[in-house]
Amino acid sequence: MKKQKLNVAIVGLGFGKEFIPIYQHHPQTEMYAICQRTQPTLDEVGETYGVARRYTSFDELLADYAVDAVHINSPIHLHAQQSIAALRAGKHVACTVPAATTVDECRDIVAAAEASGKAYMMMETAIYTREFLYARELRDSGKLGRIQFMRGSHQQEMAGWPGYWEGLPPMHYATHAVSPCLAIVKSEADYVSCLGSGRIAKNLTDKYGSPFAVETAHFQVRNQPLAFEVTRSLFQTAREYIESFDVYGELASFEWTLVEGEKMIVHTGEQPERVDVGDFAHLLPKPIQRFTTKGVYDSDHAHLSFTQGGGHGGSHPHLVHEFVSSIVENRPSFPDVYKSVNWTCAGICAHESAMLGGKIVSLPRFEKGQA
Repeated sequence: MKKQKLNVAIVGLGFGKEFIPIYQHHPQTEMYAICQRTQPTLDEVGETYGVARRYTSFDELLADYAVDAVHINSPIHLHAQQSIAALRAGKHVACTVPAATTVDECRDIVAAAEASGKAYMMMETAIYTREFLYARELRDSGKLGRIQFMRGSHQQEMAGWPGYWEGLPPMHYATHAVSPCLAIVKSEADYVSCLGSGRIAKNLTDKYGSPFAVETAHFQVRNQPLAFEVTRSLFQTAREYIESFDVYGELASFEWTLVEGEKMIVHTGEQPERVDVGDFAHLLPKPIQRFTTKGVYDSDHAHLSFTQGGGHGGSHPHLVHEFVSSIVENRPSFPDVYKSVNWTCAGICAHESAMLGGKIVSLPRFEKGQA
């Protein structure tokens, strides 16, 4: 008899707990288990959401044969290590961004996914926000016409966040700005030239050896006559939090507002128009549609990145549905493992270029069967 639901385990219960009720209500999943190193947090979240199976050990979780898929929301330096271990244990993997911190880790993720035959999806929020879905609709309807250029920006002050963020090279956490530029043209980055600008304090620089306050990169899109630009800052650069994405077409262009709370802009020719991008809950199964506008986080402590609707621009239920659907339908997810690591390597290679004074750096190719 065919199994009716996937047993999902969530690893990391800070940001990760946002996804628990989505999996609980998705018609094709069972919210089977949660994993967190700290027992009090594990029990508090388990009691709040009624999840009985709880693990403080990631290895013990992977040894549970009943777990079909794991959704990893742990600190950045653990993403690749845990993803690879889960794939080798025969689990499907969803992992928050970035997929990895080095090119070698990206190669190892691809190899593990191919060897296991299991799904791997980087849970990139920026390509399932209501704003991106609106731009995608403009593309699919032909209203943009031929796409000519894209731009992404992610500016955020990380002071006060967990210690592993301190001094992180800006482009090492660039997927929120890179991914929509590549997703809108359904492609990957080929090579990059990046410049660093400004300086951060010495105590920040010392941790990763990265001196730059801001990094700005130009990327060439693979196999298309297109380039895109990405700007990224993490420390000591005054700016309201923003994750933005612009796409310029022959017939129309879509631009993100500069200030949170204002409407997006569509230019038709030289005529700008403020637009309400609406919501795209209708693309989802009815039981999880409400999660595009209603998050489960504490509104008194939610960061602006969460409060753009139901978690990152309403993206969370779309991410869950894409991950689950790709497994059930036995098809590649969007992004699949190859795009996930390319979009991650885009930032890794961009920082390498910045440290080399803007020298062009080619991204490694990740293609099926070549890991």
